[in-house]
Amino acid sequence: MSVPQLSDEDVRTDQSTRQAKLKWVIVVAEELPAGRAVNAAACMAAAVGRAMPELLGPDGRDGSGAGHPGLPWAGCSILAAGLEALRELRAKAAGKDDLFLVDMPGQAQTSRVYDEYLDSLAGTKTEDLDYLAVSIVGPRNRVSKLIGKLPLLR
Repeated sequence: MSVPQLSDEDVRTDQSTRQAKLKWVIVVAEELPAGRAVNAAACMAAAVGRAMPELLGPDGRDGSGAGHPGLPWAGCSILAAGLEALRELRAKAAGKDDLFLVDMPGQAQTSRVYDEYLDSLAGTKTEDLDYLAVSIVGPRNRVSKLIGKLPLLR
């Protein structure tokens, strides 16, 4: 798993998100209640934002002069999938060098102390983890092929 390096040509704030060479999706377990699903998506976005700050557009000012922090210029689709589909999606994405993958194992929402989460994670094999969400960033065609026709999270 590597963080895609974006060139100046890749960062196009003047184009539709559908024209962007880069695609960002977050896929959340459809079984999660709304609050936990939103938490998972927010955590994925925070991790991606830290790893790929160039995904954020420049700050803006409104007509009154008030400042507004930059938002992702490439957009981000929030999709839904079952737990087994999430596990399969994560496994496929993890094997691709040109994709950036962030995941949220179930322990992340059951641990209240981060060090306990890390201990639990260290004691569980990859194939035994239950994933509540995955985030994938990479070339549009590669990401689209992986996610197929997953529905938007509702």
